[in-house]
Amino acid sequence: METADIMTVHPEQTGRRRRGRLIAVAAIAGLGALAAVYGVVGASRNAGEPMCRQALDLARRIGPLAHGEVAAVKLTDEARKVPTLVFNDAAGQPKSLADWTGRTVLLNLWATWCVPCRKEMPALDALQEKLGSPDFDVVAVNIDTRNLDKPKNWLRDVGIGHLAYYSDSTAQVFQDLKTVGKAIGMPTTLLIDRNGCEIASLAGPAEWASDDGLKLVTAALGR
Repeated sequence: METADIMTVHPEQTGRRRRGRLIAVAAIAGLGALAAVYGVVGASRNAGEPMCRQALDLARRIGPLAHGEVAAVKLTDEARKVPTLVFNDAAGQPKSLADWTGRTVLLNLWATWCVPCRKEMPALDALQEKLGSPDFDVVAVNIDTRNLDKPKNWLRDVGIGHLAYYSDSTAQVFQDLKTVGKAIGMPTTLLIDRNGCEIASLAGPAEWASDDGLKLVTAALGR
């Protein structure tokens, strides 16, 4: 009798269990609806910016060339426009990436206190000498915030003669790229297409004027 009493399921207990199942089903359905909504949002976000799909396709095509001296270059996996970065030219006049619309750009952020930056600069200068044209430009932006004559003097002393001088003494360009996850240290380099869309990025230095570097950049130019 005691066993039978323990195993008996009272109607009130059955009702509670049914209500519990209904609540669970409703909760699952609600989560499914939320997942569907967030899935749509995620899909839309992953689609990226339509004007940058060409850059994404280009990145996929030239990806195999990111090896050897430029093995650390990361080709973009998203159709993404680079932020509007503002800096100054050698005369102190404001410039922005929009000024290079229609031209492929290798944007490089550097500073005199950054040893890898200084070591990389001759390679960037040589890249500009070899490939610089109305279709391509190396835009090296100095972000020293003190002793503002030092970067110009250093470039002159080491014989950098093919790069135009650009600077941002506030280092805001670095912060703007850091905000979108594109700057984690120095030097920072981005390869940008004619529409201002990211093709590739690199955290750290590279031998840009090496055969590997030249092949990668030349392919990005469609040559």
